[in-house]
Amino acid sequence: MGLLLAVLTLNMVQVAVPVALFDGKSLAGWHMDVPALDDDPDGVKPFVVRGGMLVSLGTPPGHLITDASYQDYRLVVEYRFSGEAGNCGVLVHTSTPRFLGNMLPKSLEVQMMSGNGGDFYQLGETITQRGASGENTGRRLPNFTDDSEKPVGEWNRLVIECRKDTVKVWMNGDLVNDGTGCSAVKGQIALQSEGCEVEFRKVELTKLG
Repeated sequence: MGLLLAVLTLNMVQVAVPVALFDGKSLAGWHMDVPALDDDPDGVKPFVVRGGMLVSLGTPPGHLITDASYQDYRLVVEYRFSGEAGNCGVLVHTSTPRFLGNMLPKSLEVQMMSGNGGDFYQLGETITQRGASGENTGRRLPNFTDDSEKPVGEWNRLVIECRKDTVKVWMNGDLVNDGTGCSAVKGQIALQSEGCEVEFRKVELTKLG
C-alpha cells in the first residue's frame, strides 16, 4: 500500500520542464520591431540564425520580441560578444512598442552591455532594488558586482527569475541584481540589436509554480 501511494504521489507531482524559446533553426515564435524597416521592408534584418545560433547583428537597431507573454518564470540566456565588447540587453515584462524614443518598448531591461551586465534599466516599468535607500532616482540601477562577466569571445550564462513582482538576476552563477515591487508582473521577452554583434546559443524558459 505504501509503495502504491508513493507511485501515485510521484505521478501527481508536476515537474517544470524548460522550454527552448529559440529552437536553433529559425526565429519561430518571435517577431522583429525595427524602425528602419518601416520605410525599407527589404532592408537588412538585424536578427538571423547562423550556425545554430541566434545572432543579433547590432544594426539596424531594434528588437526581437516573443509572440507570447510570460509570467512567473526563470529565463536562461547563454550569449557572447564574438568580436568586440559592446551593448545589448534582455527585456522582460515587455508591452507597448516604441514607448521611448520611438525605439524602446515599455519594459524592464536586464543589461548585457560589457562591464555592466546585470544592471536594471527602467524603461517605463519601475522596480525597487533590494538594499537601495530612498526612491529610484535614475533609469539605471547598477549591478552588485564588477567581475562576473566572461571576457569577449567566451560564453556568459545570464539567468533572470521573474516571480510575482520580484526580478532576480545571476551572471555566471553570481547574484548580480535583485529587485522587488516591479510595476509589471508579466509581458513579452525581447532581445536587442544595439550596435554590436552578439551570439545566443540558448534562450530557455522554465515556468515557476
